[in-house]
Amino acid sequence: MDQPFSSEFTLTLPRGRSLELGLRTLIMGVVNVTPDSFSDGGRLSNAAAAAEHALQLLEQGADILDVGGESTRPGALPVSAAQEIARVVPVIQKIAAACDAPISVDTTKAEVARDALAAGAAIVNDVTGLHGDPTLASIAAEFSAPVVVMHIKGTPRTMQQNPTYDDLIGEIIHYLQRSIAIAGRNGVPAGQVVVDPGIGFGKTVRHNLEVMARLRELKTLGRPILVGTSRKSTIGKITGKPVNERLFGTAATLAICIANGAHIVRVHDVGEAADVVRMADAICRWREYDEE
Repeated sequence: MDQPFSSEFTLTLPRGRSLELGLRTLIMGVVNVTPDSFSDGGRLSNAAAAAEHALQLLEQGADILDVGGESTRPGALPVSAAQEIARVVPVIQKIAAACDAPISVDTTKAEVARDALAAGAAIVNDVTGLHGDPTLASIAAEFSAPVVVMHIKGTPRTMQQNPTYDDLIGEIIHYLQRSIAIAGRNGVPAGQVVVDPGIGFGKTVRHNLEVMARLRELKTLGRPILVGTSRKSTIGKITGKPVNERLFGTAATLAICIANGAHIVRVHDVGEAADVVRMADAICRWREYDEE
């Protein structure tokens, strides 16, 4: 039986805007401006190309654009805040000048978040769930920006070195509860937090499968849920497909996650994902489907 928690949420965004979650599944389109991302590193080599790609994602059905300037692939080394700012801020400025879509900055650094929000970003997406730099939350609070807090075990450099758990879902929930508490202590109310279980971040294939199968249990946190499964190595290990041939495997994970309560899905292939999302939403919300 479903947990008796709300499935609809409203996030307050900077500049007097808001974002409604739960009426339908929202699509977060990935805009990587890193040379070494696991999936598409180096493809968007300059701000103009990245901004053009972002606008194409909006045309294909993206609701949110997630701009990142530091790779979080397994084994990745950190980059300086200055380098990350140089990568993401010009892209965010160009996107913000061209559209009104909410822009998320994928960063773990308060300094990067500040410059990105000043440039037009509206959401902070932190893969450490505020455990890496708690002051990042105070920057988000300063701009009235929501925060996505993700679970990770270790760091991108170490996270896949034999990750183990005694209680996988329980430990993820506890970690994210602490993230929500960190946000609150730094001025971001719980109502401005989105949670992400961190598929592929310090988890084996079996761990990732269990998280997706049991995603609904994260409802106990009382917050909207974001998942990022797109092109992940778990899909490659199960299907035997290279990173650029994982579209159908990704589609299966999206449908399962939506059925299990995801509010936002983070994807690279927005056009194809949009069909999956529409179909999964129609099935999950069949009572509300209007044939007209």
